[in-house]
This record gives sequence, C-alpha cells and structure tokens, in this order.
Amino acid sequence: MAEVPHPEPVLVSACLLGLACRYDACSAKDEARAGLAAALGELGEVEVVGFCPEQAGGLATPRPPAWIEADSAAAVLRGDDRVVTEAGVDVTAAFVDGAESALAVARQRGIRRAILKERSPSCGLASTHVDGALVDGPGVTARVLIDAGLDVRGV
Repeated sequence: MAEVPHPEPVLVSACLLGLACRYDACSAKDEARAGLAAALGELGEVEVVGFCPEQAGGLATPRPPAWIEADSAAAVLRGDDRVVTEAGVDVTAAFVDGAESALAVARQRGIRRAILKERSPSCGLASTHVDGALVDGPGVTARVLIDAGLDVRGV
C-alpha cells in the first residue's frame, strides 16, 4: 500500500494568521491576506505552524514598539548592537530568545521554510526597523532562520 504523503510544515508569523500578537495587540491578517495566500499557494499542500517570536521570547502583548538600535540583526546576534523600545529599554534578550525558539521549533518539526511578516524587527526579511526608520535587511528571527539554512519569505 502506498504511503500517504504528509503536508510540509511551514513556519508562519502568527500575526499573519490572525493572532493579535503584534506590539499593538493587533494582527496583520487583513493587510497581508493576499501576500500570504500567494506565498502558501506556491508551496502547495502545507501544514501551517504559527509562531510569534516576540511572545515566545517573553514580551507581553501589547508592548512598546521596538527596533534595532543602530546597525543590523547580524550585529545584534554578534552582541554588537541591541534591540530597544522607543523609551530606550533594552529588549535584546527577548528578541534573541524568541528567534532561538523559532529555530528550535523549526528543527523539532522538520521545518525547512518560513513565511514571515515584513517590516518587523523580529520577522522582517527585506526590511526591518533600525533606529526608528525602515531600512533594508532582515530582523533578528529572519536572520537566525536564514543563517540556519531555512528558505525564508517575507509578506
């Protein structure tokens, strides 16, 4: 008898799925609906695994907006930069813990692909926030997943 194939598990930013886990206690489901549908559609049959690295890192919802202080996610992960709130509170440990938790889930579940929320200091792929401005480059979680070899897409 032929073995029934299992859908491929794909890590997806929980806010894209409708979970109100963003810093402002909202989701990004409505604003990203078409992009998420297109990205998932390209992959075929998948098992969606929702994940919010900021909550997994211990941050509350709602929470103050945060951004990479001066340079990049890579610098944060090297210990050469921080993630701070608009009031200057250092939340680097929570962002790094959340990114490491995302990678741990990916490894535990055999996940090779992720679809993440753009313009996030955690999940942004093509753009993130540095020093309060939107800049090119990934957020902390996106950088960790890319460095681990996952195929990461931004929505």
